[in-house]
Amino acid sequence: MFDPYRLARPFLHRLDPEDAHELTLRALEAGIVPGQPAGDDPILATTLFGRPLTNPVGLAAGFDKNARVAHRMAAHGFGFVEIGGVTPHPQVGNPRPRVFRLPEDRAVINRMGFPNEGARAMEARLRRHGRPRIALGINLASNADSSDPADDFVALVKRFASYADYLTLDVSCPNTANGQIFLDPGRLAELLARLDAISWGTTRRPPLVAKLSPDIEDALLMRLVATLIEGRIDGIIVSNTTRARPASLRSARARETGGLSGKPLFTPSTAMLARVRELTGGRLPLIGVGGIASGADAYAKIRAGASAVQLYTGLIYAGTTLVTQIKRELVTLLRRDGFATVEAAVGTISSASVL
Repeated sequence: MFDPYRLARPFLHRLDPEDAHELTLRALEAGIVPGQPAGDDPILATTLFGRPLTNPVGLAAGFDKNARVAHRMAAHGFGFVEIGGVTPHPQVGNPRPRVFRLPEDRAVINRMGFPNEGARAMEARLRRHGRPRIALGINLASNADSSDPADDFVALVKRFASYADYLTLDVSCPNTANGQIFLDPGRLAELLARLDAISWGTTRRPPLVAKLSPDIEDALLMRLVATLIEGRIDGIIVSNTTRARPASLRSARARETGGLSGKPLFTPSTAMLARVRELTGGRLPLIGVGGIASGADAYAKIRAGASAVQLYTGLIYAGTTLVTQIKRELVTLLRRDGFATVEAAVGTISSASVL
């Protein structure tokens, strides 16, 4: 299959990463990015928070921060899409440059700090474009200068409840002042209690999902997972970017501050995913994210416990043909191992096997 991204990538990678990303978004808005083949093999069909998916491959938060192209992502092969992170008020984020490619490592470092146009602008776009044909998640975050981050989450959950198939509480961003304060189990419990106390009336309570950091020790992870279960969370995303810098990194940009994503994150995030599956006993749907660049990577996440997977950094290096590649390889792997459905493969290897 002809891949136009192979022609565009050298030009895009000569630009600042944010400028290249903006150009990509504009091309997607204009509808000039070729779509991926339509239709998915039935073996890939699954559900996520009660919503049917034609495949379990999703677009991670951060790509479409302001809901500009979510309605176009079905044409590029995704089974679901997560937009945001969105904060209650517009936020400029951290000073540029704040995104760095690590091509030798198939990775990216970012310290963006949730730049976005704010909740009002996102809601207006969602109204204008309508719900995507695929499942929609919305990633929620507190403003960096907020005096009451929990109130930010409550307001955002109320505002976007009717627009999304699930809402993500991004409590693990390493790049903003309030990004990780709810990784304290006490504060997390208070936040969940406030969310649980919302009176929904005739409005559907949306599934709430927490996104965890890969940089927490096991003892804290155990406490956080227990707190999430007790607080009636509906799912967990594993994981966000990492502050760690593996010794294997080769790029000259490897020591930039910020969150590392891409291939170096695959192994630790998959090990953490398997551990969270073990701690939850399979009671909660998990979404696996971190370093997915092949069908084998997606399959490993699923067998470690993910009901669905997400990617972003892999697209920077391979374009959206990667989505088609992942799905085709995933079909082959599922059939090779005798699984009739994606769901049948979820959690079929132990955390000890992953480690």
